Amino acid sequence: MYHGIINIEKEAGFTSHDVVAKLRGILGQKKIGHTGTLDPDAVGVLPVCLGVGTKLCDMLNDQSKEYIAELLLGVTTDTQDMSGTVLSRQEVHATEDDVRKAVYSFRGSYDQVPPMYSALKINGKKLYELAREGKVVERKARCVQIEEIEILSMQLPKVRMRVVCSKGTYIRTLCDDIGQKLGCGAAMESLQRTRVGIFLIKDALLLDEVERLLREGRLEEYIIPVEEMFSDLQDIRVSRDYLKQLRNGNCLALHMVHEKNAPADGERIRVYSEQGIFYGIYRYERETSLFFPVKMFLPEGS
Repeated sequence: MYHGIINIEKEAGFTSHDVVAKLRGILGQKKIGHTGTLDPDAVGVLPVCLGVGTKLCDMLNDQSKEYIAELLLGVTTDTQDMSGTVLSRQEVHATEDDVRKAVYSFRGSYDQVPPMYSALKINGKKLYELAREGKVVERKARCVQIEEIEILSMQLPKVRMRVVCSKGTYIRTLCDDIGQKLGCGAAMESLQRTRVGIFLIKDALLLDEVERLLREGRLEEYIIPVEEMFSDLQDIRVSRDYLKQLRNGNCLALHMVHEKNAPADGERIRVYSEQGIFYGIYRYERETSLFFPVKMFLPEGS
């Protein structure tokens, strides 16, 4: 079984779940999960967690993301992108200067209402399921962060822009909101995710490339070990006399590790066995002089 994270370039027409299903078939293992859904028409970076790496899915989903989006002014749709049913069309009277001001006004935090065509659940039912039934329900606005926004090109009524944003931001909705601000409406024409945290589009693999690397016996070179996701954390090694406590995910006392200098209170630490095997992430508590497990990553049966 493979363990770690692989950077996949999702192609148009596939859902994120499709990618996971195809990888299960290619790799011959069930324990696979994706981080952060991409719409079927969207393309780009989709980090996929393998084996014990699936414990990272939520953590990776929290990281900032970068997109290249193209929006079309003067049109609105029920899905906020051009895959949906057109609701309105109108002339665009905005100037390039008007568009720049509108786009750049979204820098920073703003309250965004999630779209009806999304996988968010209300009363146990996904919003897109309700939308397909012709229902529209009230959605609470959520504060999202537009860390960076840059217009790459403009040939009105089309605008191409780069967006760096927080978890939970809908680029479709951002396009729609820009259109509303300009008074002419807008819909997203295309979307490419170019980065998720440390995962870049230039390093991403198409599914066909994964199959080829597997046949060549080189796939392991492209799977990022779980511990590398925590390379910024200090590491400690547990004495072999206390390997059982470590294996069981118990708390560890300072005398059980080789490093005798106590970390800062609340500091998270990478924990290894004396033999250099990565077990998981612990948090140190000064008051008790104990390391408490945060998340364990050792494969079952190891």
